[in-house]
This record gives sequence, structure tokens and C-alpha cells, in this order.
Amino acid sequence: MTQLDVLYRYGTPPTEAATLALSKMRDVYGVRKLEFNETARTIRIEYDATRLTEPVIHQLLRRAGLDLVETVALFTIPPPPAPPVQPAG
Repeated sequence: MTQLDVLYRYGTPPTEAATLALSKMRDVYGVRKLEFNETARTIRIEYDATRLTEPVIHQLLRRAGLDLVETVALFTIPPPPAPPVQPAG
């Protein structure tokens, strides 16, 4: 099992119907956890990558009625280190 997380930002808060549809998404084989952050307007989904892909997760959320705005990076890649400075001389 390969567990991955994906984080999405949504626009308008989910309606009652969308919330009910999202709760049923937990029954999808491979979806492990859904986590809402209402202040940041994000939803984080933990899923089994051997069963599902990120585009499938995205489509499940859209079909549930969630207004997805963007995918948020969970981490940033630091820039490469600067080359060492050679003394003049």
C-alpha cells in the first residue's frame, strides 16, 4: 500500500448535499481520510495510490459538488545550494 496525500483549496463552502456526498466518499475503496480546514478553505485527502490516482480523487470531489479552485503543494522544493565562492587572487 502506498499512501499519498493531496490538498485542494475550494471556493464556496460545501452545501449540505455536497457534505453528504463527501461523507459517502469515505466508502470508496482506497480513500483513507478526508480532512477539512474551514478557515483555510482546504480539504486534504489521504488515499491509497495503488487503488486510486490524483485525477480520480479530483473527479470524485467535483462530482460530490465541491467547488475546487486549485491543488495546493504540500511541500516546497528548496532551491539548489549556491556554488562555493572562489577567493580572488
